[in-house]
Amino acid sequence: MAVVDEVKVRRSQAAAQERSKRTDWIPRYLYWALALDFIAMLVAGMVAFAVRFTPVPEEYHLPYLGLGVALPMLWVATLSIGRAYEARFIGVGWEEFHRVVRSGFVMTAIVATTAYATKTEIARGYVVIALPLGTLLTWVLRYRLRKRLHKRRGRGECMRRVVALGHRGALADLIKLLRKQRYHGMDIVAVCLPPALSQGEDAVREVEGVPVLGDFGRAAEVVKMLDADSVAVLACPEMDGVALRRLAWQIERDDVELVVAPALMDVVGPRISIRPVAGLPLLHVEHPELSGGWRLVKNLFDRVGALVILLVLSPLLVGLALAIRILDGRPVLFRQTRVGRDGRLFTIYKFRTMVTDAEARKAELVELNEHDGVLFKIKEDPRVTRVGRVLRRYSLDELPQLLNVLRGEMSLVGPRPPLPDEVARYEQDVRRRLAVKPGMTGLWQVSGRSDLSWEESVRLDVRYVENWSLILDLQILWKTWSAVFRASGAY
Repeated sequence: MAVVDEVKVRRSQAAAQERSKRTDWIPRYLYWALALDFIAMLVAGMVAFAVRFTPVPEEYHLPYLGLGVALPMLWVATLSIGRAYEARFIGVGWEEFHRVVRSGFVMTAIVATTAYATKTEIARGYVVIALPLGTLLTWVLRYRLRKRLHKRRGRGECMRRVVALGHRGALADLIKLLRKQRYHGMDIVAVCLPPALSQGEDAVREVEGVPVLGDFGRAAEVVKMLDADSVAVLACPEMDGVALRRLAWQIERDDVELVVAPALMDVVGPRISIRPVAGLPLLHVEHPELSGGWRLVKNLFDRVGALVILLVLSPLLVGLALAIRILDGRPVLFRQTRVGRDGRLFTIYKFRTMVTDAEARKAELVELNEHDGVLFKIKEDPRVTRVGRVLRRYSLDELPQLLNVLRGEMSLVGPRPPLPDEVARYEQDVRRRLAVKPGMTGLWQVSGRSDLSWEESVRLDVRYVENWSLILDLQILWKTWSAVFRASGAY
């Protein structure tokens, strides 16, 4: 008996050492984040001092030298109190960056209040430059640190081992998504199905190549056997509140993370809140912000943004128009009827990238369609001109749509603008895309473009409609530059 106990202890110690090796990147990542935060505010203080005091009076040397050292220390402390160093924010989501911005406001309030209370003379110009610049530098450095982590995860490093519970279809979708988007850092190593699907002669043995190791009742045992870091529970009636609570009790001893996906998918962020009612934690879902003041803000943002981009890129637009005119002849612009918000028709503008009789030749190429669903796409489309291939590769053919944005028919960010014959074949759920204006770019643009399946593009468009915010638009615009320069999924 003593020998058996000794073997169990050794196995437990070996498993603990293996997990420690697998997760030792987390404290290193947080140390780097802390160091970069300190450096960001230190540099910001130096820049603010150089800008505000030129030439530098000698009486300012010592006081502002001390302030330049104190600010980075106070900045790190403020971020720590603001919980900006929590491991659960590493790698995905924008909560980490939200906390950095909030900490910037808190830091400003602390400095202003302290200076007022102690009657300390601090140059306002110094504070106005140092704190916003430090916050911005912290944001940028953390973003670059995250991108390095994403590259490592793309190579299979820094991943969390996950045991997933749910129905076969939902699990298959999750596995495919996490394999495609490895930056989430979740590697599903096993799944557990409801008893009806995991037992008997007709039991499912694997889901998308991931082994099925039992039903929900064995989940804690499977976690321990595989030394998993997380348990992901997808919505299913068999996993009720009692079963979920028992599972949480079983895995808490091993410090295993438990994540639960709600039944309402693709609704995230501010729309979801948990409010206790009669002792029950109820998930409240607010309606999406599709009208009212925020709609006016989006319209103003779109039109001002489109006007600025047109003015900045006007030389490029003229050059592209001349290239098409000289090499491919007239017309330079391609006009086509598309469907906008609430089903209203409008004429979309693009630089012409195909031969003039492209629409007439489409019927000849239907059998070569490489896309599923209602879209028509061919990677090596014979109708595309030489200039058109370059324009399509970098989405330069889309730039005239800025005119559509100025006219209020499109947005800078939104769902893909569909053709009338596509809309005629829409199912009821897909028509949700028409609740907002179509966009020049969107989640579909930054998530794979033409490489996406029809179902994936629909899911992304609906997800955008359900979760729109000005911050989301800015995030998509930021990612669009990277997607365009990589030219991935463009044809």
